[in-house]
Amino acid sequence: MLVWASKKFHVEADPKVEAILALLPGANCGACGCAGCAACAERIAKGELPPDVCTSASFSCVKNIGECVGVCVEEKEKEVAVVLCNGGVNCLSRFEYDGVEDCKAAMLIADGEKACSYGCIGHGSCVRACPFGAITIGENRLPVIDENKCKGCGVCVSICPKGILTLRKISEKFRVLCFSKDKGKYVKEICKFGCIGCGICVKACPSDAITLKDNLALIDQEKCTGCGICVEKCPRNAIRMVG
Repeated sequence: MLVWASKKFHVEADPKVEAILALLPGANCGACGCAGCAACAERIAKGELPPDVCTSASFSCVKNIGECVGVCVEEKEKEVAVVLCNGGVNCLSRFEYDGVEDCKAAMLIADGEKACSYGCIGHGSCVRACPFGAITIGENRLPVIDENKCKGCGVCVSICPKGILTLRKISEKFRVLCFSKDKGKYVKEICKFGCIGCGICVKACPSDAITLKDNLALIDQEKCTGCGICVEKCPRNAIRMVG
């Protein structure tokens, strides 16, 4: 009976899906939007996802996947996660949190214990979510990204309830490590390194790469030449070299 059933209901595996699955790294991180690598392989084979959807796969693997589905793939610049906050222990807390070590849970109580409602609250949800073990919490209670391990999958970006984790191209060297849109006076009172929107960096930048928006300096990475003058001039050390 079992032999009959196995023959009756046997489904031939799609060799294209099998080939793609063999090329994927098997991280099952879900960053592609699929439940796992098998589902991802199926959708690539059907043309529902591009061959380079998996950020964990090396370019040689992506290129081979492209050949499987007849699509030419060009190599993209590597992206890694960056934390847009310099606060941590340098930012005041409004109260002592003694609940579950989870950022979303902590935010259920008055939007988290930090005086800055935009900053990292440091309960490590990104650490636990990272499928590659690329994030740790440093001594300053901020996430530390190991760029050698980071695959740019964006799982940490999607899990961060504060929206302060983002991806940057590996060639981008300077970032404003602050996300606060509060007025400068308040930022000065609560955080040692928060951007106060003073505009000194805007005036100092020889490439007109920096603007102010909502009390926060923003760097246009297309215009930035990497001279580092903004880092020297920033009175708050809110602009840092990254990577």
